[in-house]
Amino acid sequence: QVQLVESGGGLVQAGGSLRLSCAASGRTFRPYATAWFRQAPGKEREFVAAITRSGGNTYYAETVKGRFTISRDNGKNTVYLQMNSLKPEDTAVYYCAATTNYGDLRSLSLFKYWGQGTQVTVSS
Repeated sequence: QVQLVESGGGLVQAGGSLRLSCAASGRTFRPYATAWFRQAPGKEREFVAAITRSGGNTYYAETVKGRFTISRDNGKNTVYLQMNSLKPEDTAVYYCAATTNYGDLRSLSLFKYWGQGTQVTVSS
């Protein structure tokens, strides 16, 4: 079992940047595909970005493509989400998720392990 802890959230003005980190503990991160999801108040949790076990493939929601970059450092057991050109509509709690399953990395149901979330607030 792996435990996930997010960090790096905060308050930023529109157009600014933040980098989120997701640190894994409990066992090596290498067998886990990972993803970021987010949930705004009153809305369902939605897919943001995902990365395969080796880091060789990445996937993005259309709303963040070209602005966000997901990456991982398996040696540090950490996954990152670099967020640039932030918009007020990016405001949400951001969650890191991990899975050893294979399938559509955009699907919440694929992921067994979740962090507690980190708040990102973008002011206009």
